Amino acid sequence: MATAAKKGKQTADQGEKLKEAYMDYLLEHGKTPPSVYQFMNMQKKKEVEFYDYFNSFTSLEKDIWKGFAEETITRIQSDAVYMEYSVREKLLAFYYTMVEVLKNNRSYVMLRVNQLPAPGRRSPSVEVFSRLRETFLEYANELIAEGKEIGEIVSRPVIGNRYDEGLWRQLQFVIQFWIKDDSQNFERTDEAIEKAVNLSFDIMGRGPIDAAVDFAKFLYQQR
Repeated sequence: MATAAKKGKQTADQGEKLKEAYMDYLLEHGKTPPSVYQFMNMQKKKEVEFYDYFNSFTSLEKDIWKGFAEETITRIQSDAVYMEYSVREKLLAFYYTMVEVLKNNRSYVMLRVNQLPAPGRRSPSVEVFSRLRETFLEYANELIAEGKEIGEIVSRPVIGNRYDEGLWRQLQFVIQFWIKDDSQNFERTDEAIEKAVNLSFDIMGRGPIDAAVDFAKFLYQQR
């Protein structure tokens, strides 16, 4: 069992080293390596060893971005007080921590995000965010379900089943804002996150409109 665990760790470590080497290449050259063969040759490894971990550079990058989300979730959930947070506070914690995680690879994130196509156009670079999206949506839906259960989030016609997509767009906004933020310690990003999350919960949570609807229902029932 110990040997198997050690082997599994070594495999994970090798995969991480390949991701780090790939990011270094991308930052130095501004583009992906010409081929897996040339990339692995630079690592003094055989091409076939690459396919033990990834089947393409796109697959490797998908794993990089998924890793950012997974590290964020691991960090916030390892904090003992996290489980005592409201859903709003949990989402704030996710965004704040995600920025800290991305900060370790800011140059790579800036390069990749700035290579995104104009709205309405498709590009292979968009595909690399697909596993980040899947991981985030899974987390977001857990928060939404919890929020509905405790009454912090309200089900609404039409938009109620699109809350998760709205939060995904919000995460994209946070990342875009952060890479353009030139304030000290990214203070404006922290402010943007707080305002964005407050707006989300103004939309998803109970508000004056809900109170008005409840009052109207009450009056109708008294007829």
